[in-house]
Amino acid sequence: MSRQRKILFLCTGNSARSQMAEAFVRAYAGEWLEPHSAGLEPKGLNPYTVRVMDEVGIDISGQTSKSVRTYMGQMHFDYLVTVCQHAEENCPTTFLGFGTKLHWGFDDPAAFAGSEADTLAVFRTVRDQIGAQVKTWLAEVKETVA
Repeated sequence: MSRQRKILFLCTGNSARSQMAEAFVRAYAGEWLEPHSAGLEPKGLNPYTVRVMDEVGIDISGQTSKSVRTYMGQMHFDYLVTVCQHAEENCPTTFLGFGTKLHWGFDDPAAFAGSEADTLAVFRTVRDQIGAQVKTWLAEVKETVA
């Protein structure tokens, strides 16, 4: 049996997008991929992120916001996925220890300002985009990774 592969999702605040991606991988492929997430400037887990993930049956209330420094030099990742343009442009060049680097750009739902209903709608849209991207990517790599 092959070893479990590791994937790190990186964004700016590690409050929404990277947390969602980590949770989707854990839910869909946790038996063959070990997901992690981190931020360049961690801001804490956004409560709307927890709410919209709960709506699709994924409890992330126990996840925490972490700095990319937590992982630098500590763990090898088979995949590093940036989920925002800021992380793509500012990923530490000294961050050795990853195999394949990917970029999946998503809008930042935490940057939206509006009513609670409108904010939830934005978070749901981004959640659904991330969930679809994760499913598509998992289908592409499962044959070579699992």
